[in-house]
Amino acid sequence: MSDSRRQDWDPRAESVLEDQIAAYDALRSRCPVAYSDYLQWSLLRHADVRRVLEDHETFSNAASRHLSVPNAMDPPEHTRFRRLIEPYFGPEPMAAFAPRCRAIAEDLVARLPETGEVEAMAELGQDFALEIQCAFMGWPASLHEPLRDWTRRQHAATLAGDRQALGELALEFDGVIRDLLETRRAAGEAAPDDVTTRIMNETVEGRALSDEEIVSILRNWTVGELGTISASIGILVRYLAANPELQARLRGEPELLPAAIDEILRLDAPLMSNRRRTTRPVEIGGRHIPAGERLTILWGSANRDAAVFGDPDEFRLDRDPADNLLYGAGIHVCPGAPLARLELRLFMEALLAGTVHLAPMDGKPAVRARFPAGGYSRVPLRVTR
Repeated sequence: MSDSRRQDWDPRAESVLEDQIAAYDALRSRCPVAYSDYLQWSLLRHADVRRVLEDHETFSNAASRHLSVPNAMDPPEHTRFRRLIEPYFGPEPMAAFAPRCRAIAEDLVARLPETGEVEAMAELGQDFALEIQCAFMGWPASLHEPLRDWTRRQHAATLAGDRQALGELALEFDGVIRDLLETRRAAGEAAPDDVTTRIMNETVEGRALSDEEIVSILRNWTVGELGTISASIGILVRYLAANPELQARLRGEPELLPAAIDEILRLDAPLMSNRRRTTRPVEIGGRHIPAGERLTILWGSANRDAAVFGDPDEFRLDRDPADNLLYGAGIHVCPGAPLARLELRLFMEALLAGTVHLAPMDGKPAVRARFPAGGYSRVPLRVTR
């Protein structure tokens, strides 16, 4: 058993950043719990990640320096806020939102050229994520472009490791949300009956939510949604363009889409990592990790572990859904998973129904995103409607 903090790997090496999935596949069998100055203890095996997800007493979610509701909370605080949040993603709200979601997806597909090149990340993934998130939250369409610009600047600052810029961008985003709250308060009873207004009127433990808590909830929902939905769409359309037989099958059998979407996103993670913190000394993967250490869960590795999935690149519709960690597991499983699944299913239904064929662009391969993003930064496609 070793607790050496030697550099097992460099997550920022060019060879890793060029193709994170391939790099994690290579590292997983050689060093399943790998230390680096950048990510500290990275967990690459499915069993180790599952253990961390299910033992929230040893592996704390309180790994952020800032208030993050409920993402960076542990019970009992997490339980109180989780109870407040989960109903927003229940069957009835999802059924009520589905027609609006379908209309946005169909409208976006209708704007595609009859035939020609499309850059799927910008023209499909990012557009859909922006429009659908604003619709769900009840935010005006006038926020689409400011949010797109904010997302671009935040991504650039993240890649550059510019902490000052990231701090300023966080304050800017919080300011946008606070303006939305003030507008609703000024409207009084005339305020729209939407998700944002309803969150403002929630209580926890018999008290009203503070503005800081409201902003944190709305920030987590929005920033997470914009990144993962756009990344997911890029991954899905690239995979189907590269696999015409599966594309044809799903056009004829759209009822297979839910399982197919989850399986494609198991193969190629839209969300690359999450953090935890050890509350006590622990041995995991043959490494001794002291209390207070940061762990990095690498979803893009755990969901491709051959010990669970065999050939990680084999696409199968008959896998046990419980093995797929796409939305996590345990008490911190993603509360917004029903919304994400609804949005991705309706988008892919609209795309396959509204096009005849998707194909890769000759000489223009998809470009992988760089950590901490998953998926792709560019996905050139030829679309035929």
